[in-house]
Amino acid sequence: MTHFSYKGRNAQGETVEGALDAESAGACADELYREGVTPVEINAVSFGSKKNWLGFFVREKVSQVDLMLFSRQMHTLLKAGVPILRALSGLQESMHNKAFAAAIASVRGNLDSGRELSVSLSRQPQIFSPFYVNMVRVGETTGMLDEVFLRLYRYLEFEHRAREQIRSALRYPAFVIAALLVALVVVNLFVIPVFAKVYSGFHVGLPAITRLLIAFSDFWVKFWPLMLAGGMACVYAFRFYVGTSRGRYQWDKFKLGLPVVGEIIRKATLARFARSFSLASQSGVPIVLGFSVVAQVVENAYVSERIEGMRSGVERGESILRTAINAGIFNPVVLQMIAVGEETGQVDDLMHEVAEMYEHEVEYEVANLGAKIEPLLIVGLGILVLILALGVYLPLWDLGHAALHPKG
Repeated sequence: MTHFSYKGRNAQGETVEGALDAESAGACADELYREGVTPVEINAVSFGSKKNWLGFFVREKVSQVDLMLFSRQMHTLLKAGVPILRALSGLQESMHNKAFAAAIASVRGNLDSGRELSVSLSRQPQIFSPFYVNMVRVGETTGMLDEVFLRLYRYLEFEHRAREQIRSALRYPAFVIAALLVALVVVNLFVIPVFAKVYSGFHVGLPAITRLLIAFSDFWVKFWPLMLAGGMACVYAFRFYVGTSRGRYQWDKFKLGLPVVGEIIRKATLARFARSFSLASQSGVPIVLGFSVVAQVVENAYVSERIEGMRSGVERGESILRTAINAGIFNPVVLQMIAVGEETGQVDDLMHEVAEMYEHEVEYEVANLGAKIEPLLIVGLGILVLILALGVYLPLWDLGHAALHPKG
């Protein structure tokens, strides 16, 4: 697929600009005709020019922060009474991210062709998720588009904050583990072989732990290319397996059971579910459709399947409480809040409370994550240092005797 920029005129004779991905310029023109746009100029976007040669290797991506700012600005402009096309035009001109600017141009082109905003956004799936598109569709239906954009901004802000907190908490443990792995490679490839040569010259019996370290080091020295290739193959096989539907399901289920971080992942996922469901319900999305939409944005295949099961149960006439119990992913406190929400007819408000509860718990768990992981790292590092120290220095007790009384 090639990226094309185009200029043309819509059915009203107005000039429109945008970008499309197509196999050829002719295919791009056919697509424009189907959209009701008469092309005037079509150009392939080249990454081989002097200006954009780096773009072939580094494609600019649309970050979550970009989407947050877009949502906030759309809320402000629409609330001020600015028409959608004019609002998008202004945002496109002021957008620093070229990929996002091209996407907005494409959205404008679709709007000029008579399509709704939600349909136009759905044609950019790499930027706008199904949840985002469905929320915009609800805003169009209810006439609350500006309010929906504000709610989307707050939702994306929570998502961004939660991810940054988790990354910040995992940064120190990841650095320590990486440094430990580097140290293991250096010790086995360079340090232990030197000691092994020294020991071999004294013709003394070595302790079992020292012989084990030397054998392990010899294995590393002889087969490190195969180990490196095997490690890369394992990473590739893992990524391929996780890329399959079954592999993604199994991995997402496994993550929830990991020590220390598994509980944080589970709570963060359920907070995302509760926040999304509350937002959809408050915006007027039917419960069954809300479950279907939210299941696509929890970013966990296992939890998504549980939510789809809740949707099927509601379709069969079961209560939300009963389906939540059968899902097996909520604790008793949350189940009681769902029961109260159903009794009072305020499920959306109670789900909002559930989201806030999980968010506070995630923040607390993340804040204490370093304190939980640090003892495990210290114990692991201590065991490694002890093994190395015993293996390297225990023979020195015998080496002194061998130096004073050499054989022969």
